[in-house]
Formats: sequence, structure tokens, C-alpha cells
Amino acid sequence: MRVACLGGGPAGLYFAICMKLSDPAHEIVVVERNRPYDTFGWGVVLSDETLANLEAADPVSAAEIRKGFVYWDDIAVHYRGEVMRSSGHGFSGIGRKRLLNILQDRAKALGVDLRFETEFDSLEPYRDFDLLVAADGANSKVRTAFADVFKPDIDVRACKYIWLGTHQKFDKAFTFIFEETEHGWIWVHAYQFDPETATFIVECSEETWHRFGFDRMSQEETIATCERIFASNLGGNKLMTNARHLRGSAWLNFPRVLCETWSHGNIVLMGDAAATAHFSVGSGTKLALESAIALAGYLKSEPTMADAFRRYEDERRTEVLRLQSAARNSTEWFEDVERYLHLDPIQFNYSLLTRSQRISHENLRQRDKAWLEGAEAWFETQATGHKPKASRPPMFAPIRLRGLELKNRIVVSPMAQYKAVDGTPTDWHLVHLAERAKGGAGLVFTEMTCVSPQGRITPGCPGLYAPEHETAWKRIVDFMHAESGAKVAMQLGHSGAKGSTQLGWQEMDAPLKQGNWEIIAPSAVPWSPNNQAPRAMTRADMEKVRDQFVASAEMANRAGFDLLELHYAHGYLMSSFITPLTNKRSDAYGGSLENRMRFPLEVYHAVRNVWPDDKPMSVRISAHDWVGDAGITPAESVAIAQMLKDAGVDIIDVSAGQTSIDARPVYGRMFQTPFSDRIRNEVGIATMAVGNIYEPDHVNSILMAGRADLCCLARPHLADPYWTLHAAARQGVMVDWPEPYYAGRDQLYRLATRVEPPAEKV
Repeated sequence: MRVACLGGGPAGLYFAICMKLSDPAHEIVVVERNRPYDTFGWGVVLSDETLANLEAADPVSAAEIRKGFVYWDDIAVHYRGEVMRSSGHGFSGIGRKRLLNILQDRAKALGVDLRFETEFDSLEPYRDFDLLVAADGANSKVRTAFADVFKPDIDVRACKYIWLGTHQKFDKAFTFIFEETEHGWIWVHAYQFDPETATFIVECSEETWHRFGFDRMSQEETIATCERIFASNLGGNKLMTNARHLRGSAWLNFPRVLCETWSHGNIVLMGDAAATAHFSVGSGTKLALESAIALAGYLKSEPTMADAFRRYEDERRTEVLRLQSAARNSTEWFEDVERYLHLDPIQFNYSLLTRSQRISHENLRQRDKAWLEGAEAWFETQATGHKPKASRPPMFAPIRLRGLELKNRIVVSPMAQYKAVDGTPTDWHLVHLAERAKGGAGLVFTEMTCVSPQGRITPGCPGLYAPEHETAWKRIVDFMHAESGAKVAMQLGHSGAKGSTQLGWQEMDAPLKQGNWEIIAPSAVPWSPNNQAPRAMTRADMEKVRDQFVASAEMANRAGFDLLELHYAHGYLMSSFITPLTNKRSDAYGGSLENRMRFPLEVYHAVRNVWPDDKPMSVRISAHDWVGDAGITPAESVAIAQMLKDAGVDIIDVSAGQTSIDARPVYGRMFQTPFSDRIRNEVGIATMAVGNIYEPDHVNSILMAGRADLCCLARPHLADPYWTLHAAARQGVMVDWPEPYYAGRDQLYRLATRVEPPAEKV
């Protein structure tokens, strides 16, 4: 086979090596525009896993690469005058030039034809080759020439960065340095890649970049400015550049690239030409080398080139998407880093370490147990005001909201049961809610409880608008208080245009087959083409609904509820006032966000006036309508949360979506937590995180990083009412159990942790 590798970076060279090892008869040409042994770049990072893959593919070059490695185990974070170090991270660095020289020598020894100082602006000179490998980088000319086939999705990221080097040594630690300047924050990613040299990547927001005037500086002026900013970290050493540009263009914006397809005819994309991963997760070279190994292997094992391309793309795309997801999380953390600069250094460090979601709470414990236990002790001290004798995971730290103290940070989310009779909760609700209270959660929510018959979602929804409702709820709350340490929250809502529909296990959100009642909404906008159109509310309707919320709140207080939440999310009545998708009013309650929030705020203030001062109130919002810019966006949700905070709301329950049938949510684990994170850290208000949180690791990571103050779990509690008690046992934490269940507790702890339970409850 005649093969042309267009691009002599790690991908092209290593593919050539693998193909020659597969069959020495292959005629392979590598085309590279640089001169021999005169390439650019500072250091690259490889993991032990990648090196093991290289050793399996080609032990000869792997041995030389290993000789060139500088190893480090620590991450050091310089922030607000403190240096925080954690260990167990296991990185390896090598100079990019050194790596390429090793691969060039190996390829040449195997008989690869290396053609340096050769530009390729067209594929015409290579049309007679059997296989064309486009390994020409993130700005691939081949990908551009066939853009209509490869269909690249290129997302240019927000921050500016410049890739520099220095002879300063960073003590075998991957080092992050954050400096506050007169023009804004600027930070560094630094790591050693040979005994004398380190990579020194300087990064900042575009706004800070412009305020510094970097866009108008020469290369020399840029370096001098960076040396001044980071003088205390450079130890008198200079910064160096190998950029061939002379002015501000030496600064770059990182392009995230992902192509819809990676092959066309006999052309295949590899490395950064096919997909890129941001340098903050150090995976670009890893992707290139491992893709080269995979493609060479499939070209040998598969019967046709098309089959090989198909297998290559199927296998590598999964890994690429996984790494790109982590890289996106990491990139966004740095792009939004100013959101976190109020955090305590310990929490800031934890947030940085877990930014990509590849490192979890327990993974940090495996890496550096002492550091994590110190961080957990800090979290507990912030919660209680005194240093604990021993650390415990953040999910078990108490929290106080006004006069309410919760024993832990686990919340049983509101989960519709559709088992009420004429609005009255039944024994089903008693058992359902009480079991989850006995299961160890700190706070247990009712499902959305409606303020009027008209405000019910379905005929099976509970209410709090009649004396018999109050009596039934009081029975349930009294039992939960008497038999558990859980606190109980009432969620009040009104269905609006989503009312008069079938039970959840029937046809969801569909009108009743018979017996529908009139529904109301801010505008006559039906939930879907199949739903009845609501009547647009008059001012008299609004006053009536407001007073219904007030009456229900008074009943909730008499019934003994500890916290009251108003449901302003998911397309129900208050949500439909807030989102422009359903609020089409032209009066004082429509149009601008301030107008759309007018009635929801009016209801909140009326309810707060009758709800006791020592009891907290929360509001659940949809922080994203998932319909592009036409609906509520995460940025607008920050303004909504600010209005609620200014009104006196104690904590925001941050959900998203369910406001339109056109919503296109992006699902994944903890997929709504970023909305909570943003509101908490930009607005400065306590939040609850919701959405596909199902493991203790999720909860602990969210809390410890300061992304939320409470974590709400719904489906996990449907499957396991004792989720919190089981999570405590798995983590070796002793918590209260109901006395009749002590025998089960003791067996569980013996099996889960192989430790004896305490002689009496803690």
C-alpha cells in the first residue's frame, strides 16, 4: 500500500511507524512543512495509560520517549497568596520537539520517506497514493477543502492564551498561578517538560486582554508584560517564545473541532484535524497517538479500507467525545473562573481539581487522602463553626436556613404520585413520604401541592385549599417529625396551562378524556396543539390566585411544615409568566423580564408576609428553557435569581426545562448542576442542585466545589427510600437510624465497611 501522511506531527509520524511495523512493504511518505529537527512547541503531557499503549505498539520508540520524560505527581495552585498542593495525580511531560525527533528517527529507521520543507496546498500531487492521512492539525487544509463532506463543527473558545516557555523550575508539579492585576485576572498553566525547561501558558479573558492592550503589543512587549505580572513566580528567569509572529496574533483562541465524519474515499482525518481537546486537560497528543495505533490496526485486520475507516471512527469517536466533554467542562471553568474568585482557597482548589468531572470526590481521596480530609474538615468547620475531630464527606454536614437546621445536605425531591382523592393526601402519601424521612434525608419535599381545584395538574394531585387537606397533611408531617430527624417541605404551585390532564402513567400532559375543567394562564397559549387553550388571566384572576397561595401557605404553617417552596418552574402557572415562550401579554405583566416577574414576585411577597420569619422559603425556577435564545437562557436566569434574592428568598431550587414541547435539553449526569453553580456563585445565594444526581460522589463533589448547598435526588429515592443511610454505610459514616432497624444497620455496616457499628446511635 502507498500511504501519504500529510503532516509530520505526532499523529502522522506515529501512524507511519505503526503501518511500517504492520507491514514493512508499505510505501509511506510523510510530508512536513518544517525543516528536519526544527519544529515548534514546548511540552506535551502523556499519561501512564498512553505510554502503556505506546509500549505495546512500538517498544523501541516508547523506550526513548520514556527516557525523555519528566515525571510529576503534584498539582500546585497559587491563589491569593497561598500555595496549595495535592498529590497522586501522576503526569509525565516531554518536550514536543524531543518527542517529534524521536518519532522522526524511528520512522526513518523503519524506511519511512520523510519529506521536510514541503507545503501541500492541494491533494493533486498525492492522487496516486492508496491512502491519504490528513494529520495537518487544527487548521487542517484537507478538512477545509472537503468541509462539505467532513462537516466540521468548530467552536472558537472565549479566552485568549499564549504559549511560552521558561527555565524556571516548578518542582515536579503541574502548576496553576492566578494573579489579580489592575486590568483583571490572568492565570498560568505551567509544567516541567525537561530538566531545564517548562511550558508556561498565559491565559485571560478577552476583556482583560484588551484592557492590557496585548492586541497592540509587539512580541517583546507581550513577554515583558507577562514577566512583570508573574515576576514572583519566575524566580528571575525570563519567558521565551518560539512563535514566528511579531504582534498580538501570537495570542490565540482555542478552536474546539469535531467532524461529523472522519473519512472520504481514501482520505482519513487524524489527530487535531479530526478533533481537538483543550490544553487544560492535556489530551491532544494522547488522542493523536492512540488514534494512529487504532487506524493502523484496523487497516490490517479489516477486509477493506472502508471497513477499517468505519471501525476506526466507531471506536475513536467514543473516546474523543468523552475527552471533549471533559475538556469542555475544564475550558468553561477557566472561561468563567472569575465566578469562583470569591471562594476560600481550599474550595477554589477543589473546584479546579474537579472542574472536568473526570476527577470525583472519592477519586481525590485515592490520590491524596490527607489533602481531601483536610478539605472536608474545612467544609464541616464552615457549616458548624467548630473544627471536627474527624472529617466526614460534605453531604453529612448540617446547614442552617433562618431558624431551620438540616442534619445533612440530601433532599428528597418533589415527586408526583397522582394518588390524592379530591385533593386530599392519603395513606399512600403517608407511607411514601415517611419512608423517605426514615431513610435518612435531611429534607423531604411533598410533590407539587395545588392551591385550588382549578390549579391541579391532574385529578390525582394533592391540594392545600380545604380543611380536610390541612388535617391530612398535618397527620403526615407529625408522623415524620416524631419518627425521623428529617425536616419537611411543602411545595405549592398552580398548574396553569398544564392543568386538567391525565395521570402520569396514562398519557402524559394530555387532556382528560372527559371532565376537563377550565384552565388559566398569562396568555391564551396552549401547552401543545393537543391541549385545550387556557383563558388569559384578568387582574381579578391574578388577585384570586395570589390569595389562594396565601391561604395555602397559612394552612402549610398550621400543618407544621418546616420550609415552604413556591413552584415557579416547569411551565406551570408562575413559570409561564416568567418565560416569554408563553407570556405574550402587552400589559404591565408582559414584555420585559421585569414585567414578566411582576406577578410571581407579588405572589412571593404576599406569601412571605404570612409565612413565619424563622422559617425559610425557597423558589424553584427553570434556569433554561432549552429552546435557544427565544426562551429563558442561563444568563437571564441569573437576573431572575437576583430579583428573588432581593425579594428575600432564602434558597433557589435550580431546575431547568419542561416549559415548552420544543425544548431540546442536553442530558447527562448532573446535567443541570451548572445552572445552580452559576446562580450560586454569581448572585451569591444558596441553591439546590437537581437533575440526574444519583451517586454520593456526585453529591460530595457538587457541595465541596461550591456548586450548590443542597442536592435533590428524585429517581434514586423512588428506587431506594433509604438511599442516604446506604450512602452513609458505604462511606463508613455513622448516622442516626430508626431504633427498630438497628439490627439491619449493624449488618449493613459490617458488610459495607467491615467496621463495627457504634454501641449507640450517633
